[in-house]
This record gives sequence, C-alpha cells and structure tokens, in this order.
Amino acid sequence: MALYAIADLHLSDGTNKPMDIFGARWKDHTDKIVSRWSSLVTADDTVIIPGDVSWAMTLEEAAADFRLIDSLPGKKIIGKGNHDYWWTTVSKMKCFLESIDVTTVDFLFNNAFATDEAVICGTRGWYIEEKLQDTPDPTDYEKIVSRECQRLDLSLKTGEALRGERDIPLIAFLHFPPVFGDFICEPIIDTLVSHRVRQCYYGHIHGKYLTPHTFEYCGVNLSIISADYLDFTPQRIFI
Repeated sequence: MALYAIADLHLSDGTNKPMDIFGARWKDHTDKIVSRWSSLVTADDTVIIPGDVSWAMTLEEAAADFRLIDSLPGKKIIGKGNHDYWWTTVSKMKCFLESIDVTTVDFLFNNAFATDEAVICGTRGWYIEEKLQDTPDPTDYEKIVSRECQRLDLSLKTGEALRGERDIPLIAFLHFPPVFGDFICEPIIDTLVSHRVRQCYYGHIHGKYLTPHTFEYCGVNLSIISADYLDFTPQRIFI
C-alpha cells in the first residue's frame, strides 16, 4: 500500500481550458497523467493531490474531472489550491461525489488521514507577500496566512491523535510552497516545526524545472510535486 503525490492536475474536461499555452510540456497533459498514473499506482495505493485539481468554477462543471480521477487506480485525497473555484464545504463536496458515484476521492481540509506508513496532514497555505500573489481584489494576506496556520495546526493535531502511540511520521501537503527562493512564510514553517514535521510537499510552481526537487529548511525537507515538474508522473513517497 504505497503513497504517491502529484499536485496541479489542472483538468478541464468541463471547461475546455487548454494547458499547452503554458508550454510544450503541457501538450496532451491529461493523457500523460492517465497513462503514467495507471502504470504506477495500484488499487491499494493512496495518491495525495494538494490543489489545483480542476479549472471548473462549480462542482457540476467539475463532474467529468472527478469521474476521471475516480477511474484511476488508488484512493485519492484532494487538498485545496488557489484555482479550485469549485471548492465548497466538505459535506457538500462529499454529497456531490456520492451523487455522481465517485467513490475513491476524499478531501484534506481541517482533518488528517492515517495510513500504515504515515499520517497525511495539510492545508492550502498562502504567500504572505502581496507581490508574490496575484489576486483580483485587495486581500488581507496576514489574515489569510493566520487562518491557514490555524488549519494546518488543526490538521497536524488531528494527525497526532490518529497516530497515537505508533512510530509513524506526520507528512504535510501544501499547495503553496512555504519557502521558495528568497520567500519564506515563517508562520507556516513555525507550525511545521512545532509539530516536528520532517517531510512537506508542495505544488503551485510551474515552469521552474531547475528548482531543486528537495531542500531542507529548519529541519523540514521541502519537495516540489507540481505535475509539470514531475512530468505528470505521480511521485512515490518513501518514509
């Protein structure tokens, strides 16, 4: 029962948004995801998808993308990204998936999931510096970061309770990188460190293929898992 991760699928079956405008690597990216995922992942495995799953604006528009994800092997745990405009309450999303017979998808939001090897925790995260986050309206960045830290803290505390006395790690999955270049979101890092998280995976970053796959900051190993960085192949998470 292996763990895999891949962020930023950017599916668009219900919205017809081509991704190859973002570079040749994105050409036929959905076909690449399907073939490479299916060649690696088994029905007993779990795949974490931390954000930017679908370009859909509503759950109804996202139905075809959810059905595609459901058709792929394994259990899927989806986190929220900055482009997941279809995202609503977890109860509404679960009811919608049930209504369209999607059975292998769950949501990482103010909660955690225990597997035999690790406990999966996380939240969306955010950039605390305005210049690094292009938003259409004025945004209280520090307020958003504070809220995301609270959600991450709740997820990690839930994960600690699920872990109990077992000697397995908490692994964090964020959409936004807590550290990237000169940017450091200290509140997120502080939350990870306070819970002794040693592995954190993030997406959101595209086209930066010379970015180190993994680097260490304050004792936390940070790894990029954006789909285009991984050439649309889910990454095995080794504990």
